Amino acid sequence: MILIAIVIGCILGAVIGIYAPMVPYTYSGYLAIAIIAALDSVFGGIAATLNKNFDLKIFVTGFFGNAILSILLTYLGQKLNVDIYLAAIVVFVGRMFNNLAIIRRYYLNKWTPNKKEESGESAKEQK
Repeated sequence: MILIAIVIGCILGAVIGIYAPMVPYTYSGYLAIAIIAALDSVFGGIAATLNKNFDLKIFVTGFFGNAILSILLTYLGQKLNVDIYLAAIVVFVGRMFNNLAIIRRYYLNKWTPNKKEESGESAKEQK
């Protein structure tokens, strides 16, 4: 149920993004880092759902908190003339890959037959 809500939310966000006015070039860096932070939260929410420990409060606060923090880091970095946003990108993308690995392993374990079960069943059939 929650996974369906996440997919519907992503589709709805994409449709709104397509019809939203264009973002000025000045703010494109802020938007890009905010999207990466939000995607990190989405992958984390999917992984949490698969592990059966999803909490909506944690998801929503992480979604907006990560996006706001990454925007603030980008702003601070521009004021200091230092690319601080790169640190946020490394962290968020690293977490996205970890969450994607969790999701991938879950579905690989679910869709591939277990070799121990197969060998046990075939041994029973031979007797």
